[in-house]
Amino acid sequence: MAGSGTALYAAGMIVRPRPSGLGLVFALRGSILPMIATRLAVIVLLSCVVVWLHHIWPVHVGVASVAPFTLLGLGLSIFLGFRNNSCYNRWWEGRQQWGALISTSRSFLRDINALLPEDDPLRRRAAHRIGMFAHALRTQLRGSQTQPAPDWLPAGGWARPVRNRPGLLLSELASEFAERMRAGEISDISYRLFSDHMTTMTSIQGACERLRATPMPFAYSLMLHRTVWLFCLLLPFGMVDILGLGTPLLTLVLAYSFLGLDALGEELEQPFSATPNGLPLDAMVRIIDIAVAETLCDPTPEPLHPQNFVLL
Repeated sequence: MAGSGTALYAAGMIVRPRPSGLGLVFALRGSILPMIATRLAVIVLLSCVVVWLHHIWPVHVGVASVAPFTLLGLGLSIFLGFRNNSCYNRWWEGRQQWGALISTSRSFLRDINALLPEDDPLRRRAAHRIGMFAHALRTQLRGSQTQPAPDWLPAGGWARPVRNRPGLLLSELASEFAERMRAGEISDISYRLFSDHMTTMTSIQGACERLRATPMPFAYSLMLHRTVWLFCLLLPFGMVDILGLGTPLLTLVLAYSFLGLDALGEELEQPFSATPNGLPLDAMVRIIDIAVAETLCDPTPEPLHPQNFVLL
C-alpha cells in the first residue's frame, strides 16, 4: 500500500500503538479528521462570515439564545451515542463471526487431517475447499478480490458466475463426503462431524450476509445526519453575541465532535466495507490459508502485517 494519505481509505482496520501526550492530540493517521476536514472547513468559514457580519452590523441576539443550543446539543449527543453504540455492535458482531469462521476452519481441518488417510485425494480437496470458502465469502462481502490468491485457487477466477459461491463450495464438499459414506469409506459418525462443521460455516455466512444487507434504518440515519448539520450551521449565530472572535474556535471543536461521531457511525455501520475502520478480511483469510497449508504440509504463506498502520 502506498504511504500517501489516500491509504487511509483502503479497506482495512487501523492498527497502531496508542500515542501519548501531544502525539495523541495531533495524530492524523487513524483519525476521523481527514474524512470530515472539508465539512469542518465549511463550518469554520461560515463562522468567520458570521463574526464579520456581526462586527460590521452588530445585532445582539441575547444570552437566552444559548439555551436552545444547549438542549439540542445534549439531546443530539445522546442520540449519536445510541447510534454509534448500535453501529459498533454490528462491527463487533462481524468480527465475532469471522473469528468463529477461523476457529471452525481450524477444527474442520484438524478433523480432516485425523480422519482421512494421508494419501486420500479428498483430504487435499476438502482442505482447499475450506480455504476457498473463506476467499469466496470475503469476495462476496467486500465485492472485490484484493488479496493475492494461493496457487490452489482457480486460475483466472471462478469457473462460472454463481451468486452463492461459498454455499456451492460447501454443497460440493458435502456431496463428496456423502458419496464416501454411502461407499462405506467413512463412517456416519465422521460424516456427521464434517456436516456439523459445514452447518456452522453456513450459519456464519448467513450472519455476515445479514449484516451486509441490513444497515441501520435509513430514515433514522438521515434524520440524525440532518440534525447534526443543522446544529453545526446554526451554532455560530447563537454563539457570536457571547464569544465574538472566539466563535469559530468553539464551533470547530463542537463540529468536530458531532460530525466526527456521525462519520464514525457510518463507517462502523458496514463492517465489511472499504473504509479505514472496516474489518481486516484479507488478514483473517490469510490466517485460514496458513491453517490449510500447515494441514497439508505445504509451504506456509506469511501472515499479513499492518502497512502504514492499516491492516487489510
